Amino acid sequence: MGSASSVLTQYDIEEVQEHCSNLFSQQEIVSLYQRFCQLDRNAKGFISADEFLSVPEFAMNPLSQRLLKMVDGLNFKDFVAFLSAFSGKATTQQKIEFIFKVYDSDNNGKVSFNDILEVLRDLSGSFMSDEQREKVLRQVLQEAGYSKESYLMLDDFIKVLGRSGLKMEVEVPVD
Repeated sequence: MGSASSVLTQYDIEEVQEHCSNLFSQQEIVSLYQRFCQLDRNAKGFISADEFLSVPEFAMNPLSQRLLKMVDGLNFKDFVAFLSAFSGKATTQQKIEFIFKVYDSDNNGKVSFNDILEVLRDLSGSFMSDEQREKVLRQVLQEAGYSKESYLMLDDFIKVLGRSGLKMEVEVPVD
């Protein structure tokens, strides 16, 4: 797995499966590897932010700039681990942990009012004013028992989102 142009061995496939908690079948990993190689245009063994932006669904995502920080320079194993949160087999906790990382853009292990506000700004664009976003966020936090000064930790995200029936899945086409 050193360079993207090499062929996956059975050992490589099993290693990647283990790395992503067996959330993808061997066939899915082979398909993901083919897609990884297509994205890794220069066969460097990792995918750059620019290469990720070549995926239309990714480029159009309102959170693409946040996600780019998470994906820039991923090798194949980490690429699959990144995508594992979108597996139909991923637990709600695994999905929430991923969402938490999206909100925790400075990787300090906590999400502030401003972190959430930035995500809301990305998601709502010009449809809402900053004043409207702040008002909505204050109300949502208050209803959940938090204030503008609160920092949300991963456990808080699990508590709040764990009951939501979170759907976040991408189907991996298998040839």
